[in-house]
Amino acid sequence: MGKIIAIVNQKGGVGKTTTAVNLAAGVGIAGKKVMLVDADPQGNSTSGFGINKKQVKVTTYELLIGTGKLENAVIKTEFKNVDIVPSSMNLAAAEVDLIEMEHREAQLKMALAAARDNYDYIFIDCPPSLGLITINALNAADTVLVPIQCEYFALEGLSQLMNTVRQVKRLYNPTIEIEGIVLTMYDGRLNLTAQVVAEIKKYFADKLYKTAIPRAVRLSEAPSYGMPIQYYDKRSKGAAAYDDLTKEFIKKNRRK
Repeated sequence: MGKIIAIVNQKGGVGKTTTAVNLAAGVGIAGKKVMLVDADPQGNSTSGFGINKKQVKVTTYELLIGTGKLENAVIKTEFKNVDIVPSSMNLAAAEVDLIEMEHREAQLKMALAAARDNYDYIFIDCPPSLGLITINALNAADTVLVPIQCEYFALEGLSQLMNTVRQVKRLYNPTIEIEGIVLTMYDGRLNLTAQVVAEIKKYFADKLYKTAIPRAVRLSEAPSYGMPIQYYDKRSKGAAAYDDLTKEFIKKNRRK
């Protein structure tokens, strides 16, 4: 049965979608069947896999509000072993639409239940907020993967996110666990980086991935070509980092 991983950070611009796209692609290249659910209204995971957002008909929005079926939403990408449930701007309205719904926190969980049999891993790219869409993702997920930028306020945001995960665990999803924390936009030359890493290790040593994702020009270029970094420039340092993260992720899950 497939594992569902929510990729979450309520702060924007921390490499969340970059990690969702490139980890999903890497796991697919490694021979695992992957589905990526784009639950961010910005839809950058959708376009990051070369999907034209204007041409999609059934999206994560329809799954959340119950007007669309998963089999009609899934798009096979041109990249090995990766399917995607696309996003659209309509998803921005889901926060309001869900408020009036019964079982509003469980809509995504119900929509994805049948997909577990068809995939090894289902990744959910969450919006940069801790609203109802993210609550739905956390309720549906087995684990949470947190990309975190090495910056001064990183731990404050991480603490807030962990509080939300604890609430979801208590109220809705008692088995949810932390998959891991991934350092992004990493620059080992900076003193601040060392300080942030030391603080994270103090509280989450067993959850911190050894692989850190560096700042890299090619990583920021790849989405505009609708390609994961492994396909855009497989010899780049960004591709090497996500290859290492993929290996670490798969090895970690093999042990469980």
